[in-house]
Amino acid sequence: MSEAEVHWAGEQNGLCLEVRHLASGPRLDWVAGTAHGGADAFGRQAWLDGVECALAECRAQHPGASAELLREAELALRNPPVDLDGLNLEQLRHRNSEKWNTYPGDDLIACWVAEMDYPLAGPIHATLARAVATHDVGYVIALPDTGLADAFAERMQSRFGWSVAPGRCEILSEVVQGLYVALEAYSQPGEGAIVQTPIYPPFLAGVRETNRRLVENRLVFTPQRYEIDFDALQRDTGDDTRLLMLCNPHNPTGRVFGREELEQLATLALERDLVVVTDEIHADLVFDDREFIPFATLSREVAERTVTLTSATKAFNIPGLRTAIAHFGSAQLQKRFNDCIPRHARGGIGLLGVYATIAAWRHSQPWLDQVREHLQANRDFAMAFLRERCPAIRSAPLESTYLMWLDCSALGLPQSPAQFFFEQGQIALSDGRLFGTDHDEFARLNIATSRPILSEILERLAGALERR
Repeated sequence: MSEAEVHWAGEQNGLCLEVRHLASGPRLDWVAGTAHGGADAFGRQAWLDGVECALAECRAQHPGASAELLREAELALRNPPVDLDGLNLEQLRHRNSEKWNTYPGDDLIACWVAEMDYPLAGPIHATLARAVATHDVGYVIALPDTGLADAFAERMQSRFGWSVAPGRCEILSEVVQGLYVALEAYSQPGEGAIVQTPIYPPFLAGVRETNRRLVENRLVFTPQRYEIDFDALQRDTGDDTRLLMLCNPHNPTGRVFGREELEQLATLALERDLVVVTDEIHADLVFDDREFIPFATLSREVAERTVTLTSATKAFNIPGLRTAIAHFGSAQLQKRFNDCIPRHARGGIGLLGVYATIAAWRHSQPWLDQVREHLQANRDFAMAFLRERCPAIRSAPLESTYLMWLDCSALGLPQSPAQFFFEQGQIALSDGRLFGTDHDEFARLNIATSRPILSEILERLAGALERR
């Protein structure tokens, strides 16, 4: 008997599709979809039509096939492999996004803001193409009827075992909007908000611009990773501290906080009556088979004081489509949030963002699996390069995200690392000074690009140091 027995094969809409599973067991082995006659699987309505027809015929011919097998077949058919190392640098430079238009220079390589260079997932591309082709760019229907909260609930259950009530969700334009509204909703000017630095800059800007008091809890760099300073956290959390603003997985250090750490934070929140606002936007980008634990899953009491902010924009690379979710662990938290700044004042969201997010969470996991494997390999490559060519730059191995936090303090540079490497290497990094005080000698490197481009970035970084 052959290693892989064909479960179903056929041709639909010019596409040759096959579903196979191992003869030794019921699980799916692989699925292949090949475009004939030059058909573009990403850009044609025929691709999705072909997938739907193929699955319908497969179900008809094999009524006994398991739902799990058919679901895996559907996802694989919707997600033909992507060439993540085939990026064209000149094409990237012609993009109009912030990443490739902020810094001048014909020879510049942008590797700063949290935006990937990779092609879109097939299902996202197809659903956007379908909407544009049918001129479906009108107003979004009533938010509870979009299906987005249901897709979020399904995603949280399937990925993290978290049972979410869709009615406890609000749709936002972005996670940063949720941070700002939460500061306004759950504290008063002058009251304290805990932020663990170094941190994604909007955390600091939100505290400052809403006139709250920053309670800075600095993470401590050890040889292995960044750790929470719980002694300082206990000491500095005053009676007028109202919020713990958590970022997990953490940006920029790449930490994925473990259960013991999260439970210590939860104990503090319960003892000090804190509302926990947790940015979990990188939860789908965890490496090395680590477990990500949503903060709201720790206990019922913890959930009741937790606001979870997330989005498909980071993991599936659709930040320009401006769609995010806020989940509230209690009706009271949700009411305070909505009463603070009404929905219309927060602004609406676009229909394309809703479509793309649902396509991401429901249909694009195989693309994400491929991307995460590529990112993990990029991380290992970059760490090995730095150890060999730039040993004075320290960086803890990423547990999540595609953003490396570089400690350049031992280099003795005459200016900030970001400015030095911009001028001497024509690479654009994120400036460490934006992530909190005393980070003047740090920079953040985005590794979500092809291996050839990442290799060029690192060569430029090393070359700039060697030419000093």
